[in-house]
Amino acid sequence: MYKAIGSRGSRVSRVLWMLEELGQPYEFVEVKLRSPEAYALNPSGKVPILIDGELKVTDSAAICVYLADKHADKGMGANPGLAGRAEMDSWMHFAQSELEAPLWNKLRHRFLLPRDVRVDVGPAAAYDFASEIKALDRRLGDKPFALRDRFSAVDVLLGDIGGWARAGRFPIDSERVNAYFDRVLQRPARARAQANGGAMK
Repeated sequence: MYKAIGSRGSRVSRVLWMLEELGQPYEFVEVKLRSPEAYALNPSGKVPILIDGELKVTDSAAICVYLADKHADKGMGANPGLAGRAEMDSWMHFAQSELEAPLWNKLRHRFLLPRDVRVDVGPAAAYDFASEIKALDRRLGDKPFALRDRFSAVDVLLGDIGGWARAGRFPIDSERVNAYFDRVLQRPARARAQANGGAMK
């Protein structure tokens, strides 16, 4: 059985969502960011962490890709060949490095950084996020999912970021992107993941 380690309402939500989509049994272990328990498993003290036997996998995107590859029969991984892997990697890097970055920056300055180094990044974060929503709109085009007609680990990551943005009241000025977020966030596996530790109590 997998162990998904993280704090409620954090990026562990996307790991739980992946596990639910794959139909894999798991145990959610609640551990706080930069706690002694987190440092014992990850040198950065960050969560989520996936434990699979003797293997520890860190970083939510890497965990989702690992699970998709391990359970390739479920069809949530990359399309075949080197081009398929490059396509998936491109999407995953865009999701974390571009789309999620403004949300994370605002969260850090609101709650996580020491008070004496916090600044108001709200306007800049909103501007950057709006630019990335336009990019997501263009990248999606008329496709129902990131990898065209098939729901994949990419959609788990993008959808989870969309849920975070909506919770943080970041405007999403794209009908196409909002329809996409509606489509992926309404999946039953997402609701189960939220109930099992993905959301705050």
